[in-house]
Amino acid sequence: MPTRHLSAATDVIIVGAGMIGAACAYYAVRAGLSVTVLDRGPVAGGTTGAGEGNLLVSDKEPGPELDLALLSNRLWRELSPVLRTEAEFESKGGLVVASDEDRLDALRRFAKAQAAAGVEACEIPGDRLHDLEPHLAPGLAGAFHYPQDAQVQPALAASRLLRASGATVRLGAEVTSVLTGSDGSVRGVRTAEGATLHAPHVVNAAGSWGGALARLVGTELPVLPRRGFVLVTEPLPRVVRHKVYAADYVADVASDSAALQTSPVVEGTPAGPVLIGASRERVGFDRTLSTAALGRLAEGATRLFPVLADVRVMRAYAGFRPYLPDHLPAIGPDPRVPGLLHACGHEGAGIGLAPATGLAVSRFLTGSAPPLDVHPFRPERFAVPEPPSAGPPGETP
Repeated sequence: MPTRHLSAATDVIIVGAGMIGAACAYYAVRAGLSVTVLDRGPVAGGTTGAGEGNLLVSDKEPGPELDLALLSNRLWRELSPVLRTEAEFESKGGLVVASDEDRLDALRRFAKAQAAAGVEACEIPGDRLHDLEPHLAPGLAGAFHYPQDAQVQPALAASRLLRASGATVRLGAEVTSVLTGSDGSVRGVRTAEGATLHAPHVVNAAGSWGGALARLVGTELPVLPRRGFVLVTEPLPRVVRHKVYAADYVADVASDSAALQTSPVVEGTPAGPVLIGASRERVGFDRTLSTAALGRLAEGATRLFPVLADVRVMRAYAGFRPYLPDHLPAIGPDPRVPGLLHACGHEGAGIGLAPATGLAVSRFLTGSAPPLDVHPFRPERFAVPEPPSAGPPGETP
């Protein structure tokens, strides 16, 4: 098939039209760069379209990810006029509930540490929980209310942000190779249809497939897919007002276990359906519906909200969350391949962390100071050191 040149005037190629890619495009164009976004499927056709749209600070302990979340939290509010009502942005707050006093004590310690980093949290005693959530199960020890937590409809938000960016978007364009020059630096990409697009920068926003894209250019990023399911109920009156989840959810998200884990996460939506999660397991890219996972999700949700026991589940869907071994995303230039930048590995927090990620990538692209300390997110942190040379025979290295 003959090579077809699409353009020679693009500053940046972003691979991935999900929420992270959309945010990278938005901030890069605002910084004055010309941007082309490529995706082998539709907008939000991967991890983004299978997410719940959580914009959370409540589930993050003090450290680099929380810093990224707090910056994103502010940026999401700045973006809300751009997204408009069609993206269903809701600054509704989160409620983390404890079933007993031990778990409530753990939440107190967690919230106290978060407060020093700028997180707002307020303890709600057990006898006041029904003021916030009238349908919660009785007998819970208490909870913490996080007013900064919010939610969007992720596919709509990604689509709206891409449109607002002004970037060129080419869908159905699978990147099959990353072009490099004689010095090893990025020169562009080639797609499955034989088209070539030239640019001095390529951003890897391929989510759970970010490791595969890195390998195309001869580098490594140990991204693994972590499967999760979401149940969607029939439309209901607003029976769940906040993002509500059990205290165990925080520990489960941070777990390195490959086995199935579930912890109840329940939230209503402006359109009416209730979304029920959360499960996580490492099974590769297997999309097979797991009756065990779905049953545990339903059981956990009805423990929190008994009113849901007689509600019909209309559908369930699976998605893959891009998992890196230290639970932090890879953000920024890859020093092993000049011109390649990574913006992936956010696991289940990518929707919430997208704006700060996009802003950081745009700063790297323009040579400006990053908006926060990005050292913990450097892509090369997973590189395996080369063994020392053995030296000539008879010499000690």
